[in-house]
Amino acid sequence: MNASPTAPSGLERRLREVVADVRRDEPTSRHVLFRIGGPADLMAIPRSSDELRAAVAVLFEEGHRPVILGNGSNVLIGDRGIRGTVVKIGKGVGRVRIKGAKVIAEAGAGLPALALRTARKGLAGLEFAAGIPGSVGGAVVMNAGAYGHSMAEVFEAADVLTPDGPVLLGPEAMGFGYRTTAIQATAIQGRPWVMASVTLALRPDAPELVQSRMQGLLERRGATQPIGRMSAGCFFRNPSGDHAGRLIEAAGCKGLAVGGARVSQIHANYIVNEGGATAADVLALAAQVRGRLQERLGITLELEVKLLGEF
Repeated sequence: MNASPTAPSGLERRLREVVADVRRDEPTSRHVLFRIGGPADLMAIPRSSDELRAAVAVLFEEGHRPVILGNGSNVLIGDRGIRGTVVKIGKGVGRVRIKGAKVIAEAGAGLPALALRTARKGLAGLEFAAGIPGSVGGAVVMNAGAYGHSMAEVFEAADVLTPDGPVLLGPEAMGFGYRTTAIQATAIQGRPWVMASVTLALRPDAPELVQSRMQGLLERRGATQPIGRMSAGCFFRNPSGDHAGRLIEAAGCKGLAVGGARVSQIHANYIVNEGGATAADVLALAAQVRGRLQERLGITLELEVKLLGEF
């Protein structure tokens, strides 16, 4: 005789009252581009900004700090999964409004699609972002960038949800740095917050020129990076004045593998899941790469990918 399913907690019941899609023991591997990660105790997937705001309010009232997932393009989730509640901010929270050269995008809006849409409207500034497979909210939080440009250049404001209500943050409060922001550091220190939307300030230009520049960057990216492979993007941060990929290749790490994880033969700063890789495989491979660079070049690499959950 099968055991009865565990009765929902008070938190789960409250979340189900405000969010249509709440899942127990949801495999996080389904929600990240690495396709690696164990189950989340609870996952709420809002289908609108209203559902997101209501879910966050419930979590804050219950004293819970949710783990936020966007498109899952820059994270590695542990094989044992995530304890607590994950809020997946995706397509349901992805509406975009364009007013002149201003773009107001909900946090779940896809960055490549937004870059293409603005280019077609003759708005410049997001050409670099067309090949970054993330959500707008996540891209702003980590100050995503490529080819010498980053989200800091186009950011104007962010609508952030806190236990005390929504707060509008400008560039100074965000504290942009290389692939990071002050708000990201604040979250690590334990203060709960959730980004709901962002406002970007672009600049008018001829649509054909914006699209031409974007296409050039996309072709360059396709020729030099393992596009379409299961990965989390660039795995290590670039050291000051150099490129992690060049250093990893110089240390003889291209093609190095542990289990189902391998250092890409196309771009050495990518670790790809060749099928069946675990988070343990990825971390063991990353440790080997870091060890070789430290031993052969005297350089210590820092992770760019964010680690979530239990390893």
